[in-house]
Order: sequence, then structure tokens, then C-alpha cells
Amino acid sequence: MSSNPVAETVASLMPRAKAELTELVAFKSVADFDQFPRSESEGAANWVADALRAEGFQDVALLDTPDGTQSVYGSLPGPEGAKTVLLYAHYDVQPPLDEAGWATPPFELTERDGRWYGRGSADCKGGLVMHLLALRALKADGGVPVNVKVIVEGSEEQGTGGLERYAEEHPELLAADTIVIGDAGNFRVGVPTVTTALRGMTLVRVRVDTLEGNLHSGQFGGAAPDALGALIRVLDSLRAEDGSTTVDGLTGTSRWDGLQYDEAQFRKDAKVLDGVELIGSGTVADRIWARPAVTVLGIDCPPVVGATPSVQASARALVSLRVPPGVDTVEATKLLQAHLEAHTPWGARVQLEHIGLGQPFRADTSSPAYAAMAQAMSVAFDGAEMQYAGQGGSIPLCNTLASLYPQAEILLIGLSEPEAQIHAVNESVSPEELERLSVAEALFLRNYAAN
Repeated sequence: MSSNPVAETVASLMPRAKAELTELVAFKSVADFDQFPRSESEGAANWVADALRAEGFQDVALLDTPDGTQSVYGSLPGPEGAKTVLLYAHYDVQPPLDEAGWATPPFELTERDGRWYGRGSADCKGGLVMHLLALRALKADGGVPVNVKVIVEGSEEQGTGGLERYAEEHPELLAADTIVIGDAGNFRVGVPTVTTALRGMTLVRVRVDTLEGNLHSGQFGGAAPDALGALIRVLDSLRAEDGSTTVDGLTGTSRWDGLQYDEAQFRKDAKVLDGVELIGSGTVADRIWARPAVTVLGIDCPPVVGATPSVQASARALVSLRVPPGVDTVEATKLLQAHLEAHTPWGARVQLEHIGLGQPFRADTSSPAYAAMAQAMSVAFDGAEMQYAGQGGSIPLCNTLASLYPQAEILLIGLSEPEAQIHAVNESVSPEELERLSVAEALFLRNYAAN
């Protein structure tokens, strides 16, 4: 990284950043209070609030959002007449999944092979630390040249929409000239990247009932309709022979015209087993950034261990549909529900429950903020050119903010590059990426203020 005061300050702050991330990762802040104590999320929220107060933020508040979680807000005044930048991160995390699959405890930040391992280290507690580092570096080198608002969400991973609804009810709170979402990531380590498109998501729970109760499969099997078999038929109808998503009425042929994703590299990043084919058609970028994708997230049925020879009377599944930019998620949800009903066989009874949704997002890359970020990233990454990429995941708040503040410029950066393995076991963050992106954000704020 080129030598400059901001970079030198960030480098000197990295031990403090590691200590803070260690404290944050220790909170088991999964916003599913049936599985994890609410006190863990509340502890993380209070940690964030204390950190903002320590940096001189005003109006620091724990916002009780309509989904029963808390988001943390604070504002840092800049020079008179300065532009306002909103910085976003979230402190809630995904469950650790199979703790036995972690090489080190998921809620203990552990350094190994040059990376820091722990749930939330990249997604997105590390994003909050990135914001703090950038602001500290500017304060040490002449001051923060813009008005800063920070919002740290408490339920982003659950998709329950609490902060979106709160923002809609208090539209003045998050108003800004530019919004930096710290919940994305570089295309890979060392490749400075701004995410310009996000797929939306909808979740539907489907239940199939065929009998009043389970039946002996020897006495009744062959004629009695099997609810689990019917559900399998329904779920199979959501994919073509090559694995492409096929929801009746939903187009799946859009193309991605930005940065491309080499297929061999994708196989490596996704850890696809030897001999197993990728699914879908078109380029990898088409499939993961520009087209719909259905995933069966879970099925309720008897486990193999302890199963009895029975024809099943009922079965359930949770289905996720990722929705590409240009498609309205509400309409996509209607198409998905109609498809599930139409493809339920044998006259089986089907019940559908819509769990939640988020709209897709596409950024305007021609805005001045993008030019300011490109210049900043070039410095922070030793002359590397900033790339534009998509992201298959969803950040529902993006579209809410774009609707509330249509004049605001929105940029998505962050620490969730492929090696980070977010949402999987052994999630980690690259401290070098944290350092470089903190420098880039600081320089961006300075460049943007000067425009």
C-alpha cells in the first residue's frame, strides 16, 4: 500500500481493530431468539453504541424496530455545509451451523494462516470495525470532512425487515447524500470491488397434506398418496434438467455484462466436488448475479435414523427464491406461489405461507461518488483498478433506502470475499483486506467531500 498518513494511521490501529473484533465476535448475536438468547444481541448493540459514543457521535440511540430487534444509530457532525454520508453495517450474524465443523470455536476470534476466524468476522462485524478505522484515520489527519451518520442493524440476516419498516416510518433519520453499505465484498482478495447489483429474495413455506394420519406402507403403500412424495414432485418442478430455475412465468435468460467469473475459479471458491457439474446455463456471472435461483432451504420429514415403514400424511419445506435486478419480488412471489400450487400432484392439499421478502437492487455507477471511490481504491490497493461486480445475496435495506432517498448515491463495499466463507463454517476475514478497505473508505470520504 502506498505510504500516506491515512494508511500509516490505519496500520497502527490494526492491533486495536483485532481486539475490538474479538470482543464483538464473542457476542452470539443471532437474531433468532428461539435459538439464541436475546441478551447476546442486546449486548452487541450496547457495545456498538458505546463504540460510537467513544468516537464522539451524537444522538446515539438503540432503535426498537418493529421486528423486535434493535438497530444502533449515531451522528457525527462535520464542517458546516458539508455533505452527509450514511455508513451501514449489521451486528447480527448467522448461526454457527455445525460447531463441530469449525476448526476453532465460532464465537472466539482466532488467528490462523494469516486470517482471523469467527462468526461475523467478515459478515458484518468486520464491516463496523472498517467504518471505525476509516473515521479514526481521518480524525488523526485533519478531521472528518463530511457529516457522518452510522446505522448498525440487528436483524439483517433474519430478513425480517425491522430496519426497513423503521426507516419508512422515520424517513428523515437516515437521509444522506451518499450511502456506503459495508456488507458486500471484493471479487477476491486484493481486487478492489464495488457491488453494483443485488438479487432480491423471497421465502415461502409450503406444506402438503394427503392423509388424516400416517399409514403402514405395506398395507396401504402403492395406493395411498404419500405427502412426502408429493412434496418432492413439487420441489423437483422448480428446476429444469440442467438445474436451471423454472418458475412458471419468471424469465431466466438475463445476462451479466460486467466483471466475469471464471468457471474453474468458481468451482474452487464453491468447493464443488470433483465430477459434479455446475447447474444452469449461461456464464457463471449470469447465473449468480442476473438470473433467478431457487433453493430448498429445509424439509420437515422423518429422519433416516428412527424412520418407520409409513406412508407420510404431511410434509413441509422452506423454499427460497433469489430475484434478479429488474424483477419485482412481490410479483415473483406470486409466480412462485402459483407454480407451487399448480404443480402439486394427486389433488394433494397445499398450504403456502409467505415468510418475507427483499427487493433486488441496481446502482447508478455514473455518479460522482463512484469516481471518488475508484480513486480511493486505486490508492489503497496500490494502483489496482476498481471493478464492478454483482452479488447473489440480498440486502433488503438497499432498495428501501433507494426508494426513500432517490437522489442519494449508494455504494456497496465490504469484507466478504470468497475465502471469507460467510454463512458457512470457518468464516474468516483477511486483516489485509480490512486494512486496505478502511484506508479506501477514509480516502473516499475525503475525495467525496472535495467534489
